[in-house]
Amino acid sequence: MIKHIVVVKVKDSAEGATRKENAQALKSKLESLKSIKQAKNLVVGFPLNSTADWDVSLHCDFENASDMDIYRKHPDHMKVVEFLNKVQQERKLIDFEF
Repeated sequence: MIKHIVVVKVKDSAEGATRKENAQALKSKLESLKSIKQAKNLVVGFPLNSTADWDVSLHCDFENASDMDIYRKHPDHMKVVEFLNKVQQERKLIDFEF
């Protein structure tokens, strides 16, 4: 299994919206990726601590690298990445096997 974790810091304003509005929009868009069957246990959330360095996190699992590659190339994922690239100030990710 592969664990995929992404954390995003959103710009103060982008796409005509505030940081909070874009964080909420990003969360909704990321949650829509649950429809991609290769992404298992997909969870999106906001930090509990208001002093966190990030605004939105995504955690999901993949059975193998092939499933993760299908997810990454999926048209729905690509649309979310397009939005993400417009609103992100910073993004960090890690993939690891477990």
